[in-house]
Amino acid sequence: SKAEMRHTCRGTINLATANITVEDSCNFIISNGGAQTYHLKASSEVERQRWVTALELAKAKAVKMLEESDDSGDESVSQTDKTELQSTLRTLSSKVEDLSTCNDLIAKHGTALQRSLSELETLRLPADSTEKIKQVNERATLFRITSNAMINACRDFLMLAQTHSKKWQKSLQHERDQRIRLEETLEQLAKQHNHLERAFRGATVLPSGAAGTGGSAKDPCCATKGDVSDEDDDNEFFDAPEIITMPETMGHKRTGSNISGTSSDISLDEQYKHQVEDTKKEKRTRIPYKPNYSLNLWSIMKNCIGKELSKIPMPVNFNEPLSMLQRLTEDLEYHELLDRAAKCESSLEQLCYVAAFTVSSYSTTVYRTSKPFNPLLGETFELDRLEENGYRSLCEQVSHHPPAAAHHADSRHGWTLRQEIKITSKFRGKYLSIMPLGTIHCVFHSSGHHYTWKKVTTTVQNIIVGKLWIDQSGEIEIVNHKTGDKCNLKFVPYSYFSRDVARKVTGEVMDPSGKVHFVLLGTWDEKMDCYKVPAASGDNGDGRQRAHEAEDSRVLLWKRNPLPKYAENMYYFSELALTLNAPESGTAPTDSRRRPDQRLMENGRWD
Repeated sequence: SKAEMRHTCRGTINLATANITVEDSCNFIISNGGAQTYHLKASSEVERQRWVTALELAKAKAVKMLEESDDSGDESVSQTDKTELQSTLRTLSSKVEDLSTCNDLIAKHGTALQRSLSELETLRLPADSTEKIKQVNERATLFRITSNAMINACRDFLMLAQTHSKKWQKSLQHERDQRIRLEETLEQLAKQHNHLERAFRGATVLPSGAAGTGGSAKDPCCATKGDVSDEDDDNEFFDAPEIITMPETMGHKRTGSNISGTSSDISLDEQYKHQVEDTKKEKRTRIPYKPNYSLNLWSIMKNCIGKELSKIPMPVNFNEPLSMLQRLTEDLEYHELLDRAAKCESSLEQLCYVAAFTVSSYSTTVYRTSKPFNPLLGETFELDRLEENGYRSLCEQVSHHPPAAAHHADSRHGWTLRQEIKITSKFRGKYLSIMPLGTIHCVFHSSGHHYTWKKVTTTVQNIIVGKLWIDQSGEIEIVNHKTGDKCNLKFVPYSYFSRDVARKVTGEVMDPSGKVHFVLLGTWDEKMDCYKVPAASGDNGDGRQRAHEAEDSRVLLWKRNPLPKYAENMYYFSELALTLNAPESGTAPTDSRRRPDQRLMENGRWD
């Protein structure tokens, strides 16, 4: 609705404060001086001039309306709303007056009609004609009565509308005022936080910049790139049209310190071929360091509250140079847990290792607050580690809206893993929830045990103010469909007031009758242990004592691998993640490694 336009409609530019500039004979630009800019092209100079004139006139009208309303922002909103309400009521009143006029006309014509009918009755006509005229007369009277009733109903409706609309207007205005106050407070907080960050970086950027970039000729983030975005809005977020024109307009300004060996004239395919190495022999252990761009998150995120993030274009500052398909493949980092599970003779012990494997897939997320690239429809990612680790994996993006991927991996060590994951996300102002929907299947070839489970909800906290951090919460039920064994894992959400260890995970492995055989304990970012529950432990004290003894004899199932050296400068990638985007020969044309945007970002060329 029009009333909503000022408040929630993303992508609008308020004409009263807009800048309208003419670029050349057919192009012109409308901008609000911040995040929204539109580049428009007319088919001829005459048409462009007509548009610019119309927009300038509309702008003048908008400015006049703004001046006529009160000075304060809140008051101007309420003033406009009052004007809207009054014009609606005026329209309603005029319609009712029209109906009233129609009523008078109907009464007048009705009386004339009845007079004519009465005159007809007095004429000497055959008997059946007189009867007919009487019927017509009665119908005319009924018609008049109905018309009068309709007019009265309309009048009642208008009075009701006038009475209630004032109440509705009041409560709506109250809500709007509160929302505007909240937005202003949040924006102020975000700006203060941004200034503090910059002040801190200003105090520390030189020594760390010198130390960080000294060791590598490939490193794209040299000292000159340290504080590119010192202006508040202009450098923070470029809409798609600006990015298209950037190589000409901004190339010299921003790419001076980019990789020395690659010229922009060389196509990315050529670079790709040039970079392909014999990946079987040696895996890479580093990528170019992440450039130091600051960004006022709130300037972008305030338009996204309550929306599905896959439909909102985000600046590359939020990303990491990996595709979602590569992130899914990272689930296989601790594949040796499944290798060990395949060798287990007991199905309950096997379930302990499968449970540890499900938890291990979250260990990479603890510092990884960046968003992977959304894969294109039909994009694939293949990882062949048969020689080194005995497994190979293939992912494909099978739906674009909603984003969904299919993943299949099999191993020489006797297991197959497959999953189809659809990601939905909701931004709630302070935090962002990511809900993966879909089931993961794991089948062990020798025993035929078939396990299934789903993923938990991931929450990114402190979107607006403070340091971003990630939490996992919810429950996972892992079921062995052959034996009926189950494992319930609980991811405890972080609580400021809890004395519990942070990122805690607890679980129980049960047989089909519900009897607990193993208890799992640990954290999703460090390790998982298990201990066997003694057969006779009941509710008595002796049982509890035995449980304590069992806890002392707990076995380590999984421990997180340490991060590589300088991981904080490389998006906190694990050793596996660093190798995933390395160019390899023999990959499909649709492979994520061949994405030019991702490759440019990895090389530090964010613009």
